[in-house]
Amino acid sequence: MRALWLSAALASCAPATPDLRVRQVQLPAAYERAAPGRSISSTDWTAFFADDHLNALIGEALRGNLDLQLAVQRIEVARAGILEIAGARLPQLSGVAGASVRKYARYTVDGAGNAGTDIAPGQPVPTHVPDLFLGLQASWEPDLWRRLGSAQGAARARYLATIEAHHLVVTNLIGDVATAYFSLVALDGTARILAETIAQQAQALDMMRVQKDAGRTNELAVRQFAAQLAGTRALAERVQTETRDLELQLGVLLGRAQGPIARTPDALSRPVPALAAGLPSELLRDRPDIREAELEVHAARLDVAAARAAFYPHLRLSADLGYEAFDPRFLLRTPASLAYSLAGGLISPLVNRRGIEAAFRTATAAQVSAMVRYQSVVLRSFADAASALSTLQHAAAIVDQQQARQDALADSVAAATELFRAGKATYLEVLLAQQQSLQAELDLNDARRDQQLAKVRLYKALGGGWRR
Repeated sequence: MRALWLSAALASCAPATPDLRVRQVQLPAAYERAAPGRSISSTDWTAFFADDHLNALIGEALRGNLDLQLAVQRIEVARAGILEIAGARLPQLSGVAGASVRKYARYTVDGAGNAGTDIAPGQPVPTHVPDLFLGLQASWEPDLWRRLGSAQGAARARYLATIEAHHLVVTNLIGDVATAYFSLVALDGTARILAETIAQQAQALDMMRVQKDAGRTNELAVRQFAAQLAGTRALAERVQTETRDLELQLGVLLGRAQGPIARTPDALSRPVPALAAGLPSELLRDRPDIREAELEVHAARLDVAAARAAFYPHLRLSADLGYEAFDPRFLLRTPASLAYSLAGGLISPLVNRRGIEAAFRTATAAQVSAMVRYQSVVLRSFADAASALSTLQHAAAIVDQQQARQDALADSVAAATELFRAGKATYLEVLLAQQQSLQAELDLNDARRDQQLAKVRLYKALGGGWRR
C-alpha cells in the first residue's frame, strides 16, 4: 500500500504534457491550369519515359548506385534498433558459472563466527572459504508506464521513415539519371549543329578568300570569317568537354567509373503530352519526403512519452536458481546445495533529476522541430510541384516559338551568300545571317532539352518513380 502511495506521489512530480500545437499547412484545392486526370506520380517510370536507352540506364542505376545501397543499410540499422528495444522488454535469462574465494578477518563478525564452527564433525570452517555457483540468473523490468513500449514505437516509426528515405533516394536517382540523359542528348545535338555550322563557315571562308583574290573584298572580311570559324570550333571543343564530364557524372550515378552511355538521337524531338498533376493533397501520400517527415513527427511524439515515463518509478524483478557450495565435491548435491533467491523493488529518482528533466526538454524540443520540419517539407513540396507544372506548361510554347524562329532563318545563310556573290549584299550580312542561324538552332535545341527536363522535374516533384 505504501509503495502504491509512493508511486502516485512520484508520478505527480512528472511534468505536465506541454502544448505542442503548430499551425497546420493549408494547401490549395488544385493547381493552376493543371490538366485533369490522375497524377503521373503513379505511372511506372518505364512507361513514363518510354525510352529503351534511358530505361536501361535507370535500371542499371537502381542496381549499382552507391547512395541507394547506403539507404538500404540504413533500413537494416533501423530494423536492428527495433529488435534491440524489443529484447529489452523481455525477461533476461543468463547461465552463470562462477567461482570466488574469501578470507574473513579474525576479528570480524564472520571471522569470529567461523572460528568456532564446524562444517562437519571435526572439520572446522577453513580460513579461506571458496564459493562456487552454477545456475541461472533472471531479471525483468515490467514496462509499467510504457517507457520501453514508447521507445519501441519510436524505433518502429523511424524504421518506416528509413524506408521512405529509401523511396526518396529512388525518386531523386531516377530524376537525376533522366536529367543527365536528356542533357547528354542535347549536347549531342549541339555538337551536330556546330559540326554542320563549321562546315558552312569553312566554305564561307574559302569563298571570301576567292573574293579577295578577285579584288571584290578585302583582308578584313577574310579575318572576320576566320575569327567566326575559330570561335565556333572552340565552342565545339567546349561541348566535347562538357559531354565527357557529364558522362562521368552519369557513371557515378550508375555506380561505375566509365563505360558507353547509349542514347536515342531523337529523344528531344519526341512530343510531350499534357501531364496531369492530380491534386496538391495527393502530395501527402505520394512524396516520400513528406511521408518520412510525418513518421519522424510520430517518432518524436513517442520519444516525449518515453521521456515523461522516466519520471515514474521502475519495477525491477530478479531471481537466481542454481547450485552453490564451497567444495566441488558438494556442488551438485540436491537439495543440500540448491540455492535460489527472488527480489523485487521500485526505483525512482528523488534528488538531482536534472538529467531526466533535460532529456524530457530535449525530446519536447525535438518534437516541435519535427512538426515544423514537416510543415516546411509540405510547403516546399507544393512549391516544387507548382513550379515544375508551370515550367512545363510554358515549355511547349517556347519550343513552338523557337521552331518558328529557326524556320524563318533556315534559308537566310544560303540567301545571303547568293546575294553576296551577286554583289547585292555585303559580307557583314552573310556573317550576321550565319550567326543568327546558328543561335536559332542552338536555342531550339536548348528549348527541346528544357521541355524534357521540365517533364522529368514534374515527375520527380510529384513523387513519381519509387513505386514499381
